[in-house]
Amino acid sequence: MPESMKHLLLVEDEPALRSVVAEQLADRGYAVDQADSGEAALTRLADFAYDAIVTDLRMAGVTGSEVVDAAIERYPDIVAIVMTGYGTVKDAVDAIKRGAADFVSKPFQIDELTHALEAALEKRRLKSENAYLRAQLDARYRIEGIVGKSPAMKRLYQLLETVAATNSTILITGETGTGKEVVARAIHHSSQRHAQRFVALNCSAIPETLLEAELFGHVRGAFTGAVGNRQGRLEQAHKGTLFLDEVGTMSSALQMKLLRVIQEREFERIGDSHTVKVDVRVVAATNSDLGRMVSEGTFREDLYYRLNVIPVQLPPLRDRKDDVPLLVQHFLDKLRGDKAPPLSVSQEAMRALMAYGWPGNVRQLENAIERALAFGGGRGQLDLADLPPEIASARVAPSEPGLSLPDEGLTLDSLISGIERDLIRQALERTNNNKGQAAKLLNLKRTTLVEKIKRLQP
Repeated sequence: MPESMKHLLLVEDEPALRSVVAEQLADRGYAVDQADSGEAALTRLADFAYDAIVTDLRMAGVTGSEVVDAAIERYPDIVAIVMTGYGTVKDAVDAIKRGAADFVSKPFQIDELTHALEAALEKRRLKSENAYLRAQLDARYRIEGIVGKSPAMKRLYQLLETVAATNSTILITGETGTGKEVVARAIHHSSQRHAQRFVALNCSAIPETLLEAELFGHVRGAFTGAVGNRQGRLEQAHKGTLFLDEVGTMSSALQMKLLRVIQEREFERIGDSHTVKVDVRVVAATNSDLGRMVSEGTFREDLYYRLNVIPVQLPPLRDRKDDVPLLVQHFLDKLRGDKAPPLSVSQEAMRALMAYGWPGNVRQLENAIERALAFGGGRGQLDLADLPPEIASARVAPSEPGLSLPDEGLTLDSLISGIERDLIRQALERTNNNKGQAAKLLNLKRTTLVEKIKRLQP
């Protein structure tokens, strides 16, 4: 299917009408995905960035109005058309207020619907810089820089709100780039220690010979180059929070000293016999499996249990791809500056961003948006070509709904013929009606494909 085709979600709970409208829209060049309920539509919107949505207004359960709300909240540039058999002026006005681009009353001619769609899509194309503001992210979906509203992130927010009020040691785990330091800062700023310092130390970024001095400090003459007394990160974090990133890289000797600090809340600077008392909350983070390291003998078991009082596991971005649009807008706002005009991302580019696997997680996404801004040349909308090649080439088709047997039954031969006809149509579109290439895509002989086309013609 050519990427230039507009992707459309059709939401209608009447199977016969939905099938007819979908077929006619497909004949007019739209890539149509179907949902038989508002609930099914919400699931599809979480997984795919559609260009447009056409939804019935009156449905059992989740209504068309709620579908429009969810679609526009997630994708402010989406075109929404509402169709209803109850075409009152009030319905039309309410749909427009909710952000719908237009309103058609049943029964309608397909040309009426396609005209409304084309007009709205053209308006979006011409006025992309000013027509919609994609920066309207609800504050409830952020906690001190954490962005997301997926189920995984909502569970994370609840956990952070609970643990922030305590003084317990926390171990944050997650893949590289998932935002472990951002979460640690959020915990600090939501705690009773927020007025004091948040001190971060990346244990893997400092040579082992210097890490102990960096953590505990030293006195003059303690070692070569120690020309004066120096506070370590522990003292700097007194009354506040000490964040130890990549704690799994610590040597065994330093692990033992850190264990004593956590247990006794005291330590000695290097070269000093004076004991320093500290009141500090320790938040540690790692992308390593400390439990496995304990079993292998490379990490102290007693320290592991001291650090892992409250475990916080961060989900990788690939497991919460419905947060990608929010994160994209967050980084656009962050990188463009306060005085620059609003920026948006085309739906084609958004589809690629949501399809990509993000091995580098949120940090990689931020870098990709920064790169796209540099290549965007000051345009108000970033496009597919502005993204890094490996991301721009990512593609995913809308998932097909699972088949279910209606209560009234169905004609199996007719259903199979319909699926076969649709796949042949897609193969011909993708190959510009080259029957030989289309046959290869379908793993058929060319003569077999030609016979099927003749047989399946209505």
